[in-house]
Amino acid sequence: MSKITYKDAGVDIAAGSAAVEAIKAAVESTRRPEVVGGLGGFGGLFDVSALSQMERPLLVSGTDGVGTKLELARALGKFDTVGIDLVAMCANDIVTCGARPLFFLDYVALERLEPAFLETVVEGIARGCRQAGCALIGGETAEHPGVMPAGSFDLSGFCVGVVDAPQMIGPERVHEGDVILGLASSGFHSNGYSLVRKVFEPSAELLAPTLMYVEPLLAVLAAFKASAGLHAAAHITGGGITNNLDRALPAGLDAQLELGSWPVPPLMSELAGRAELSGAEMLATFNMGIGMALVLAPEAAEAALALLDGYKQSDQGLPPSQAYRIGQIVAAPSASAPGRVVYRN
Repeated sequence: MSKITYKDAGVDIAAGSAAVEAIKAAVESTRRPEVVGGLGGFGGLFDVSALSQMERPLLVSGTDGVGTKLELARALGKFDTVGIDLVAMCANDIVTCGARPLFFLDYVALERLEPAFLETVVEGIARGCRQAGCALIGGETAEHPGVMPAGSFDLSGFCVGVVDAPQMIGPERVHEGDVILGLASSGFHSNGYSLVRKVFEPSAELLAPTLMYVEPLLAVLAAFKASAGLHAAAHITGGGITNNLDRALPAGLDAQLELGSWPVPPLMSELAGRAELSGAEMLATFNMGIGMALVLAPEAAEAALALLDGYKQSDQGLPPSQAYRIGQIVAAPSASAPGRVVYRN
């Protein structure tokens, strides 16, 4: 057998080094004072000494990916927003308990590394981190020649945040009579694209990045506190409204939503028609225009609506977020029945 180098086998170490240099500026743009050291170490360092000021600090972690939306990005050759999706899918999850994101790590797997491609993707991840207020402190780029199809790639991410236990929100704080507010989505976000790609031709509109709800949710929590206003939150991702809002409900209480109390994006209505999906199927699959749901005490609802309607989504070039009163918490048929989402026309 003649000499075969690692590069001949499909892994270019020099390209990897060039890629690290290319992404340094993007990573540095997310730096927080707590970050220790720089890019390139075996582990990312983050100073948590400030957490001692909390009564009972709890670390909250989450991991996710972007799913088959990446295939749409590949078809269009447009990779500058999927990094935002990646961060949003993770950060929006952990903020639902009231956690503030601290730092983020990414994992990029691809068939063959191209430094310019990686730079574009990581710049999007860094933009998402700035929106979430967290630092990008590390990651991994893995080439898989012979394993992944030519030109393919995948992304996953890992977010860690912190919440002080007395301010943590969740199902145990929800009461009958609470009001449900819905924060508008920017479209399909990062869910349902296996179906979306079968119905629509690739378009930039379908790549609209997932909205980041960290800042508006934490602003509501700061204004009303867990014990006196904001009780729970649900990130509406895969499984739609039906299968995500029920995760914010305790046994014995249902979320009753008023259909028609918020606008459904035209693309979702068009998809339902083309795919011949019922309303129930759409609500159990897509966000239907609601990317985050908040459960609040009734006396806090109107002030929270005013705060959210005037809230500008930072660093996204998007209009102010819109919030809608979409339902209320009602008693379930049985006190021991699991919480569920019910709809009323």
